[in-house]
Amino acid sequence: MKETIDIAGCNIPIYMYSDENITYYEFDSRACEPPVPMMNALRVLELVDDEFKRMVMINMQEPTGLYVKLQDYFTWEVTPLEHGDVKIVFQRK
Repeated sequence: MKETIDIAGCNIPIYMYSDENITYYEFDSRACEPPVPMMNALRVLELVDDEFKRMVMINMQEPTGLYVKLQDYFTWEVTPLEHGDVKIVFQRK
């Protein structure tokens, strides 16, 4: 079951849930203008500190600027959604 959590510096709803011993932190930034998606992602990624945690970002496009900042520390998997939107799951390396 998803529950809303408060994270300092985030200005959109962040949800936390678990599945098969993995904790997920999820947010939907499709309605946000840059740089809001990246700012929220960087705050949430602070919680992804081991192999049992993931961040799920639903966005209107792939955040290529964020990828550059994270490439040394995280891996990600992109799933295309309707209307060109994407779901990206980030995991610590």
